Amino acid sequence: MTAWLAIIAPAWIAGSILGLLSAPLGCLVLWRRMAFFADALAHGTLLGVALAVWWQLPMGIGVALVSIVVVLGLVLVDDERLPVDAVLAVVAVTLLCLGLLTLTQLTDQQANILGFLFGNLLDLDWADLPLLSVSVALGLALLVYIWPAQVKLATHEALARIQGIDPTRQRLFFMGLLAGFCAIALQAVGSLLISGLLVLPALTARLYSAAPKQMVIMALVVAQLGVTLGVWGSILFDIQTGLAIVLVLAIIFLIALIVSKTLAAKS
Repeated sequence: MTAWLAIIAPAWIAGSILGLLSAPLGCLVLWRRMAFFADALAHGTLLGVALAVWWQLPMGIGVALVSIVVVLGLVLVDDERLPVDAVLAVVAVTLLCLGLLTLTQLTDQQANILGFLFGNLLDLDWADLPLLSVSVALGLALLVYIWPAQVKLATHEALARIQGIDPTRQRLFFMGLLAGFCAIALQAVGSLLISGLLVLPALTARLYSAAPKQMVIMALVVAQLGVTLGVWGSILFDIQTGLAIVLVLAIIFLIALIVSKTLAAKS
């Protein structure tokens, strides 16, 4: 047991640290109705990684470049005739295809494609935790800074404008934070599953929350539970860690939804 714990502990701790940022950020994603945008950015990380490997740059720079292009591209294609969710769906699938196409052309990265798609927390060791902790701490600091304005924009944008809050500036802050989260979450759950890690804890918490603070706290609990059960489940059933974490979160959500509907029917 001690030997197993020595192997699993870094992954477990890393996932728990990541959950500290994913839960409140996921709540904001729901409140601001930006789940499709988060999904597009998540798929964009794959292309960012591919370009970074191709150009021999740090992965963070590749992800940042793709994120900037995505944001600018969405501004350029903005058209009231086109549904936003449809545009984001097209962007997401296009980025995914481009990322996969680029990675498959890099012969030295073909063996890592599954890891980029679904993540592998178990590849992390103790030496990776300080950088992850600092990255999450910086993300949380920015989130705390923009939190009041983001909540006001999510609840009543017109009133927020009257109070002097710049929606464009706050949107850029939020997009930048989402892009940063996607970059650090890539190894944990992979490009395909980042949006699940963001949205599922917040969705579950929303079923039983009456106030924003309550929803964030419940989302944190769900995220930690999902990470813990997912990491140990991936060892037990010998599956990808990212898949296990997101599947556990999905099961928790389904159970919570069934219980919620049952209680509502009885009342």
